[in-house]
Amino acid sequence: MGALEGKVAVITGAGRGIGREHALLFAREGAAVVVNDLDGSNSGEGTDIGPAQEVVNEILAAGGRAVANTENIATWDGAKKLVDQAISEFGGLDVVINNAGILRDTFIAGMDESQWDSVVAVHLKGHAAVLHHAAAYWKDQSKAGNQPNAAVVNTASASGVTVPNAGQGNYGAAKAGIAALTLVAADELARYGVRVNAIAPIARTRLTLATPGMGVMMAAAAEDAAAEGGFDAFSPANISPLVAYLASDKCDITGKVFAVQGGAISELAGWHDAKTIETEGPWLIDDLAARLP
Repeated sequence: MGALEGKVAVITGAGRGIGREHALLFAREGAAVVVNDLDGSNSGEGTDIGPAQEVVNEILAAGGRAVANTENIATWDGAKKLVDQAISEFGGLDVVINNAGILRDTFIAGMDESQWDSVVAVHLKGHAAVLHHAAAYWKDQSKAGNQPNAAVVNTASASGVTVPNAGQGNYGAAKAGIAALTLVAADELARYGVRVNAIAPIARTRLTLATPGMGVMMAAAAEDAAAEGGFDAFSPANISPLVAYLASDKCDITGKVFAVQGGAISELAGWHDAKTIETEGPWLIDDLAARLP
């Protein structure tokens, strides 16, 4: 019996890259999977059912259960249709993996409104929209006496939580928001039997291959691993076992953010007091100038 036997999962952005690996592993571990992917370009333009259906076909050929979904999860309605499809096709919903994302990298001084809005919509609103409709379903189930044992895994990024990356003000802000959303949701949804965690993955995907500097490094690592028969540290398949564990009944963790890359997993901590200064009266500018680092 697989670790996710009998579970029903929706996975966004599951047509390629990390999301595809999630879908394939979840199906192998016994879950029924709704494979969501709008499959536009890296910048979110266009649509194509092909990649989502290809993943579904691969799962079905291996004896698993899956259906394709191409709803735009950056809209409240699209997210609702995704959740509703899982419930109508497979009789319920146990797991949400928010993974879909796009890039429109540019420096802040040159960023236009659409570059900001589109990235924040897919990443932050897309997470919130799917989470909202899934949470509403789980709340109703709990109130009806059918307490869920459910899980959400969101996808943050080092760009938003540990290593600010020039040219990714939109992406980094959205990913930082996802980390914060994860902690709030974990607190709110615990009463309904739902665990909420996030990952900050580093792996070779269409988005990372398009990132200056990173893409060249990751492509070279893949070539070296293939030539030497060694471990490919940037394979997206390295990310999925942690996600599957966080979604399984074996896990009782909630409210955490984990960095994961290759053979390394790190629990991340958020903003914390690094240094405190105090005064017994009103602050003076000159005092602050002398005492703040």
